[in-house]
Amino acid sequence: MGNDLWQLCIGFLRASNLGFGGGPAVIPLIQAECERYGWLDAARFSDAIAAANALPGPIATKIAAYIGFGVASWPGALVAVTATILPTILLLIFLGSLLKKYAHSSGLQAALTGVRPVITALLLYVAIDMGRSAFAYTGPRDLLTIPVAVLAAALLYLLKIHPALLVVLGMAAGFILF
Repeated sequence: MGNDLWQLCIGFLRASNLGFGGGPAVIPLIQAECERYGWLDAARFSDAIAAANALPGPIATKIAAYIGFGVASWPGALVAVTATILPTILLLIFLGSLLKKYAHSSGLQAALTGVRPVITALLLYVAIDMGRSAFAYTGPRDLLTIPVAVLAAALLYLLKIHPALLVVLGMAAGFILF
């Protein structure tokens, strides 16, 4: 178990340190750590994302708790969540005044402009990877996943339904249909 805890610590420290742009930007980095250490396959990672989206709070910490608990029970959850939030806490404590001082500098704004398309590409990568497992045909009941996804997208984009409500509706539809 000691090696599992160490791997959780290193993996989530690495993901959270490189996860620039907020919670969703860290998802592909956590997925890469899952692949590196064999914590979850793509289908189970998609399930972790779905479970994390169904609960309130920051997504990175929920995914960390889910994976950490699966790998090493409560100590694993504690290590993974701590490793996820520790870099941010330390940066805010030690660099908060510098960030506030230089928030409007042209150099920082240029760096942020350059990193946005990279973060978008990382999120797109995760979406495509999750889509492959979500829409993989394994039997007749999988034929309903595409209509459910189209309906969810229509509700989100056309009617501006809140994403949390969509997650709850998706869970209810899955319970009823599958």
